[in-house]
Amino acid sequence: MAKVGAARIRESFLEHFGEPELIVRGPGRVNLIGEHTDYNLGFVLPAAVDKAIWLAMSPRADGRCRFHSVDLNESCEVDLKDLARSEHHWANYLLGVITEFLADGRSLGGVDCAFGGDVPIGSGMSSSAALECGFAFGLNELFDLGYDRLALARLGQRAENRYVGVACGIMDQFASLLGREGRLIRLDCRDLSFEYAPFERSDLRVVLCDSRVRRTLAGSEYNVRRTQCETGVALLAGQYPGVKSLRDVTPAMLQAHRKELNPVVFRRCDYVVRENGRVLEACEALGRSDFEAFGALMNASHDGLRDDYEVSCAELDILVNGARTIPGVLGSRMMGAGFGGCTISLVEEGALTDFSVCMADIYRKGLGTEPRIHECRLTGGTASVE
Repeated sequence: MAKVGAARIRESFLEHFGEPELIVRGPGRVNLIGEHTDYNLGFVLPAAVDKAIWLAMSPRADGRCRFHSVDLNESCEVDLKDLARSEHHWANYLLGVITEFLADGRSLGGVDCAFGGDVPIGSGMSSSAALECGFAFGLNELFDLGYDRLALARLGQRAENRYVGVACGIMDQFASLLGREGRLIRLDCRDLSFEYAPFERSDLRVVLCDSRVRRTLAGSEYNVRRTQCETGVALLAGQYPGVKSLRDVTPAMLQAHRKELNPVVFRRCDYVVRENGRVLEACEALGRSDFEAFGALMNASHDGLRDDYEVSCAELDILVNGARTIPGVLGSRMMGAGFGGCTISLVEEGALTDFSVCMADIYRKGLGTEPRIHECRLTGGTASVE
């Protein structure tokens, strides 16, 4: 698959621009547990996967930036001296990266870039971060800008926050750049310390089921949830000076001030505080190879996202509930911002055929659509390829 992806993008680049100087693979990511905790400075457990955005790139000397989206067959051209948001939504992810490098005082030339890949758009696998990180990595290499991977992740996050206008945390960019084959990343979003967690059962597969629901509410409701969490933090910080985010809040502290919080704000905060605890419990379960316990925590995560954070939808719930009835499925939950996108399930290898058959039936009878199922493997992070 990797060679096919690189070859396809290189061929498009040759057609539009000539011979590329660099080809980069920017992987998508999954998050096994720890949803909506990143912007609350909590814990997450993501991994880079074998679905990726491929970018072919070459520097230019004239300050022109020419982009081509292979999948959409659309092109865009701008000048570094006259950057402005594009009518092509996809181009703004690239322009945001350029803008952040320039804001850091880096000297850039122009660039030609053709890109495309197999990260399902709108599925919660963060195609946007794969594109941002792949492009940032490529510019860093082409112009010898001197950024390490963590600095590139921060830059990608800033590009999405400031230029695209999505108030995302750093998890997606971090996982895309710092993923390691066969490992999960336990990331502390407060100080960005991290460690690689073993995923050592070779007979387990990470399987995504795409709800086919476009996440039209995800962006606006994401920002609403963030504001609700900040409201809870502001009240609790008045009682506990050490509280800077929900990461600093314990279940006992939250319960002690429940009556002072709006009921909806309380549920949002309660979910995040409990989800942080679930991530730490999940890492302990991995340490003792207790994947049954890990799966149960995934189930509890979905229940909280559905009932307390209220970011699931009927289609996601149907897929999750169906997956949980299939023997060999250890856990299943929605993944990503919510209101559509994918579910993520932990499936024993011997159950994969039954899983596919049963889920296809659930798609057709429950959702009225054909199945869209992706089996993922954990891979390394963003890198140049031969």
